[in-house]
Amino acid sequence: MKPLAPLVVVFACVFGSELRAENVKRDIPYAEPKNERQTLDVYAPDNAKNLPVIFWIHGGGWQVGDKTSVQIKPKAFTDKGFVFVSTNYRFLPKVDMITIVRDVAKSMRWVNDHIAEHGGDPKRVFVMGHSAGAQLAALICTDDRYLKAEGLSLANIKGCVPVDGDTYDVPLMIATSAARRKAKGQPDPKFGHFEKFGSDPVKHKDFSAVNHVAKGKGISPFLLLHVADHVDTTAQAKRLGSVLSEAGISTKVFGAADTNHTKINDNLGQPEDPSTKALYEFLAECLKK
Repeated sequence: MKPLAPLVVVFACVFGSELRAENVKRDIPYAEPKNERQTLDVYAPDNAKNLPVIFWIHGGGWQVGDKTSVQIKPKAFTDKGFVFVSTNYRFLPKVDMITIVRDVAKSMRWVNDHIAEHGGDPKRVFVMGHSAGAQLAALICTDDRYLKAEGLSLANIKGCVPVDGDTYDVPLMIATSAARRKAKGQPDPKFGHFEKFGSDPVKHKDFSAVNHVAKGKGISPFLLLHVADHVDTTAQAKRLGSVLSEAGISTKVFGAADTNHTKINDNLGQPEDPSTKALYEFLAECLKK
């Protein structure tokens, strides 16, 4: 792993200097009528202009969570010369999974139409998300139907960084969990992955990013961050990474040691955090192209 200092130089060369976060716009609606769960927050450096954008999707099992749960990410990224966007979306079981994905696509449409007003470049958007947000990020960046429905394409996505997701291949996760419960004599959950993704094997496949990867679609480079000793997220990251690589898409899979599902998210942006170093390297490489 390269030390962090040269990476700071790379960002400084791209953007001129490191910038401080000063401007925050909260609760911006991306759909009408205004709904708390269909709003986003924008963090921008002072005097931002034409900067690349981090589009963040929070986790929470598609049932809880909020766009304000961003820890130090806004400052970390705005200091590096990015505009940072954190989005909300509606939850299960009040809406179904396809509605959640469509909410994310609508939020990205707002970014495309308005982020320049906040100093961002709509043609250089990095999509990131943790846990459930990782599944949503991976799907939005591979299944272009959701963006097309909003008049967008994959072309504006500069890179995708799912963080410790366990459902890039939903049928595999369902089968793995079922086998584990059977071996331990545990009952099936009342509202587990099988139900969350529509209680239909066809839907389970359709919500799996691995089933939408193909050459020639314009899929952006991927960095798949995961907890090294988390069996499920490791298997899922390697599974999606393999499918992406086989399709000729630039892909890196990074397993973080000595961490867990919560900490890998909380520590993103910490200078000495290994996942953060891998992320900064990935962003710098993408922005050179």
